[in-house]
Amino acid sequence: MYKKEKFSIDFKLNCIKLHISSHRSIASIALEKGFNESNLRKWLGFYKKYGISGLKPSKNRSYSLEFKLKVLRSIESGNLSQREACIRFNIPAQSTVLNWQKDYEKNGILGLENNPRGRLKIMNDNKGKKKKSEQFLTREQELLLENERLRAEIDYLKKLDALALANKKQKPSKS
Repeated sequence: MYKKEKFSIDFKLNCIKLHISSHRSIASIALEKGFNESNLRKWLGFYKKYGISGLKPSKNRSYSLEFKLKVLRSIESGNLSQREACIRFNIPAQSTVLNWQKDYEKNGILGLENNPRGRLKIMNDNKGKKKKSEQFLTREQELLLENERLRAEIDYLKKLDALALANKKQKPSKS
């Protein structure tokens, strides 16, 4: 599933060709068309590296730990800026690399591991239910359980009688 793009491919291509053919500055084109010049710099880089397919919206992807480390190492070695790393490794958003850098500085390699997204799955749906044991009960255990049930039944009936008696007392007798 592709994310919704703010600028169409035709618009991006138009701006790039305007820059290349008319030799106008990136800032003047961005000002005229009404967007940030960093967008045009990014579009130019992707267009030079990947052609028109570099301007197409990309799918949401998850990157492996090794890939993230490779990108960060190439930036740390001083060879690439964040924007250049995005273009070289075909990462659509510069903020992605920035987040990786922050996570790496904060938590090390563990910060770069992919975390599950969305709601957590409920692993056990019968938490409140008592599990029936597969062992057979002894005669003594059966009698204790029956005794418990009978006591509960007697308590229930006593309570019911008490409520019925209280109900009769509350109603005034007509004489």
